Amino acid sequence: MASIQRPRGTRDFGPEEMGKRRYIEGILRKTAETFGYQEITTPTFEHSELYTERSGEAIKNEMYMFKDKGGRELSLRPELTLPTMRFYANDMRNVPKPIKVYYFGNCFRYERPQSGRFREFWQYGAEIIGGGVYESDADIIALAAVSLENAGLKGFVTRIGHLGVLRAMLWEIGVDGEKQSKCMQLIDKGEHDELFTLLSEQSPGNLGIDRIRSLLDLEKSPSVLEKAKKILRGNRKALKAIEDLEKILIDLEALGVKNYTIDLGIARGLDYYTGMVFEIDYPKLGAEKQVCGGGAYTLAELFGSEPTTSTGFAIGFDRVMMALERQETDIPIQGVTAYVIPLGSEAKNQAFKIAATLRKSGISASIALLDRNISKHMKYANAIGAKQVIIIGEDELATKQATIKDMKSGEQKKVAFEKIAEHIKTASGA
Repeated sequence: MASIQRPRGTRDFGPEEMGKRRYIEGILRKTAETFGYQEITTPTFEHSELYTERSGEAIKNEMYMFKDKGGRELSLRPELTLPTMRFYANDMRNVPKPIKVYYFGNCFRYERPQSGRFREFWQYGAEIIGGGVYESDADIIALAAVSLENAGLKGFVTRIGHLGVLRAMLWEIGVDGEKQSKCMQLIDKGEHDELFTLLSEQSPGNLGIDRIRSLLDLEKSPSVLEKAKKILRGNRKALKAIEDLEKILIDLEALGVKNYTIDLGIARGLDYYTGMVFEIDYPKLGAEKQVCGGGAYTLAELFGSEPTTSTGFAIGFDRVMMALERQETDIPIQGVTAYVIPLGSEAKNQAFKIAATLRKSGISASIALLDRNISKHMKYANAIGAKQVIIIGEDELATKQATIKDMKSGEQKKVAFEKIAEHIKTASGA
């Protein structure tokens, strides 16, 4: 059979890479739990209409869609917010509010693979359903920022905005419905020239277009809101959105998050975002700098539930790992604590017993499974990151004492068989 390669846009992760990924994943999970969020999991595939009903037909081009043997149209999940809200509407509507959940899982999108973009990728995210608007928005931003801080990422930029501002300005010049969605998508992609061409065709000579241009041209800074208020003078809905954003920022700073900037040009490409929106960038990743996106949204009623406030975020885990690698973060890798080497067939039985005892004591222990010389055994121990090597030979069997070598210091000791587990725990901190 010819060599079979992995599908384009997917990756294999070896033990060292997986060790790093699991370590950072553990930090993210722990952070969410310290914020009072509980983990959920949803299916890897869902009915396709879950995504196309709210995100539009265009998303079909980005989805892995297929029909099962019953003729049902299904899709591999491209994201995790919609499955979470479907889960809420199906099974969690009567759970006491607010509901604070987090998730970690793989997602799939059919797009051209490039640096930072894969067809299978991982998301870590969180949602608050049924909480107070300002309080929930602040808590979700804080969780995202603290998660990245705890993971060791430095120099990331948190940008916060409010969709109510842009939507109110578009309504002011008569742009709504599908055309407004198109405009928001162009703003999200940074395609401002195409945006203003479209607006000029829609409302030629409308002075409101110049106000939108002025708003998008504002510098991104914490002090931008006062300048924005002058531009928005007379537009009550837009000014109300600014007031809402200011309330969120008061709560956010009380939560200890002060390193952020205001960006009223954030649009988010999906229609279900409604209020506060935010993005977190790691500039050193270049074009694929965005590592997190989120905001307030309306989805519950799409699934037959009563209108419910909700807000959340998704962090691109793969990009976080790329960012940590770019800044040369030293991520600890948990190797094998003990490697047991039997020298000769007579020592094998005792070596197996020692390995079993260590494992029962909660110590990770691997045993030599090939008959080779001590030099090759030690080389292999280094390769698997063993902290301690336990050698059992004729002399050790005769004295009932193992030779234990600390792989970091090179120090060797004789330890009675029955005290090996105690010694390994003390020596390695296991």
